[in-house]
Amino acid sequence: MANRIPRVPVREQDPKVRACNFEEVSYGYNKEEAMLEASRCLHCKNPLCVTGCPVNINIPDFIAQVLVGDVDAAAAVIAKDSSLPAVCGRVCPQETQCEGKCILGIKGEPVAIGKLERFVADHASGSAAQVAPSNGHKVAVIGSGPAGLACASDLAKWGYKVHVFEALHKAGGVLAYGIPEFRLPKDKVLQKEIDAVTALGVTIETDVIIGRTTMIEDLLDKEGYEAVFVGTGAGLPRFMGIPGENLNGVFSANEFLTRNNLMKAFREDYLTPIHAGKKCCVVGGGNVAMDAARTALRLGAETTIVYRRSEAELPARKEEVHHAKEEGIHFELLTNPVEILSDENGWVSGMKCIRMELGEPDASGRRSPVEIPGSEFVVECDTVIMSLGTSPNPLIAQTTPGLERTKRGGLVADEAGATTRPGIFAGGDAVTGAATVILAMGAGRKAAAAIDEYIKSK
Repeated sequence: MANRIPRVPVREQDPKVRACNFEEVSYGYNKEEAMLEASRCLHCKNPLCVTGCPVNINIPDFIAQVLVGDVDAAAAVIAKDSSLPAVCGRVCPQETQCEGKCILGIKGEPVAIGKLERFVADHASGSAAQVAPSNGHKVAVIGSGPAGLACASDLAKWGYKVHVFEALHKAGGVLAYGIPEFRLPKDKVLQKEIDAVTALGVTIETDVIIGRTTMIEDLLDKEGYEAVFVGTGAGLPRFMGIPGENLNGVFSANEFLTRNNLMKAFREDYLTPIHAGKKCCVVGGGNVAMDAARTALRLGAETTIVYRRSEAELPARKEEVHHAKEEGIHFELLTNPVEILSDENGWVSGMKCIRMELGEPDASGRRSPVEIPGSEFVVECDTVIMSLGTSPNPLIAQTTPGLERTKRGGLVADEAGATTRPGIFAGGDAVTGAATVILAMGAGRKAAAAIDEYIKSK
């Protein structure tokens, strides 16, 4: 019976309307819609959706509570394993994780697990997390992104006194600076979840750059912290190394999104504007590229995504690509920039590109793009945003003796998060390079368990 019910669609803003504002695109489920979608769950004896979730939320149990309309009970189930359900329900790639394992997805549409998680988080009456009495131990967490918040939450629940140090002036890490308002509202959603973390007893201190303001050595040797978790993310942007990348009007996606999301460049009452131009090219095909392109569009630029492979190889979520197309983003596929062109004043005037074709698969399994000789052409633009991935900032490793880095710049850490320096743990993008929010949370939780074991065994 359950698999005969079609997946309940989610109401969204009209594409022509939302392309001109920064309000959230999706309205989410109401209670009636959520209960109907919950009725599709088969409650499998061996729920693969749970193993597909990096933090192993008991998905059938929370959906069962939604089915009977008990939102707070559903929230209590989720709270055992996740401290950021409203965030994850919005930005996680469920199609490749929990929903990708759903049995209903074999012959039809999987249960909308992410949309149900969002519904629960948005409608629950308050925090459902349980906190143990203080155990007298102190742990420092560096970075208030998803890895740091997940690690801090678990440790606080177990009775640890946790102090989070954040380099920027707002907590949230990539959730605050990297994801646009129309996908993740900051005040209504993100701040509410950060407040829930501090309600566990976690202290978050902003404007502290570990490695400059103070050192990890000082935290361990002078300030009484028994362990440190490094969750500093991957905020160092990459560029192509082609001529013209230093021209006025060229941005990294990191800078462009940070100025818009964290510094509110899109709002006229903030004195932190940014140049989006009249015609903007975004180079890249991931979720960050979609975010940058859709942001530039909302700032008034005619926007084109330039990607060297075909649409089938786009690494962005299908939902984000679909939304971008609906809003009027142009896609220049099988195309690669070779030079950014300049006007007489040093501003971008266009981008010289070359057509590509797909050859044999590379190490990642995707077919390698190969240039087509003589196919160069110029795309007219006055702004270029490079969205080619990011790598970890080297500051922590450079200022902390005994911490080793990988060839790609991440901290060397084992599966539990232990680094090459006893007492220092790490996880998320600071170790792996840029990945997903939920994978970072999973790493933060593993490190919290390892920190708990490390302190108890001292």
